[in-house]
Amino acid sequence: MKRILSGIQPTGSLNIGTYLGSVKNFVKLQDELPDYEFFIFIADLHAITVYKDKQELRQLTKELAALYIACGLKPERVNLFIQSEVPAHSQMAYLLQCNSYIGELERMTQYKEKSRKQETGVTVGLFTYPTLMAADILLYDPEYVPVGNDQKQHLELTRDIAQRMNNKYNNIFTVPKPLIAEIGAKINSLSDPTSKMSKSDNNLKARINLLDPENIIKKRIRSAVTDSLGTIKYDLENRPGISNLMTIYSVISNNSFEEIEEKYRGIGYKEFKEDLGEIVFQELKPIQDRYNELLNSKELDSILDKGRDRAFQVSQNKLFKTMDRIGLGRKRK
Repeated sequence: MKRILSGIQPTGSLNIGTYLGSVKNFVKLQDELPDYEFFIFIADLHAITVYKDKQELRQLTKELAALYIACGLKPERVNLFIQSEVPAHSQMAYLLQCNSYIGELERMTQYKEKSRKQETGVTVGLFTYPTLMAADILLYDPEYVPVGNDQKQHLELTRDIAQRMNNKYNNIFTVPKPLIAEIGAKINSLSDPTSKMSKSDNNLKARINLLDPENIIKKRIRSAVTDSLGTIKYDLENRPGISNLMTIYSVISNNSFEEIEEKYRGIGYKEFKEDLGEIVFQELKPIQDRYNELLNSKELDSILDKGRDRAFQVSQNKLFKTMDRIGLGRKRK
């Protein structure tokens, strides 16, 4: 069976940028591709490249798992699991490190950016985490990996490592392909529409989190940066603010940019933002209700147990196959 895989770090509540650009697309794919097996994981190992309080990390991991299911992932279609509960991820990462080059890792944009911000105390884990990310992927032989534009570099490295090891060890891995949504792949900051919406942004007005209450959601939309023209027109290069809001509107409503422009012809930003605030709230309310049901339930633990067991089975088989091809341990019969 062909597979699709994705993961996300538990470093804070999901915002609508991640939801519309990634999670919502994943929910759609699970229904559109019945012949694929889906794996989605919470990347808690990636989260510890910088210090995290253990209680906070566990709480964020549980909250993220509940949010994924609340967003519409179906446990019968998706294997949802916690990365650290499947040991093969760490084990495979070392095997990939031994087939990766320092120059490749030094060129990774996120490492360069994060190490500049964190001038002292940069961990080895921060440097080598792209090989862990590659292990996350290659363990499951996915045909596709849904990625945002900022993750394409990491997937390219994964593909390079897979091809290198396939040449050395006789085709161990499936070389994954990126799957990028045509619309909504990148939702930008509400306060700086030329930058991606980020959960690490210190400016709270820059984003809407999935668990924000109605008044906050609508307030953030009202205060979102646009321009002085006052017309509803999609022009990403020259008018990034209104174009960003139109992208949010389009992905949620399934209206094209042309349909949105026609609907609001002769109407200014105030009414458009009021409508968009209501649209976003109505999209998020059922997610919030389902999340509150799941958070401390036995149902959530059962879902994570099932996902872990299936991930363990698949990843362990791939790990042992890779070790055998490399020549590690005794030859498997």
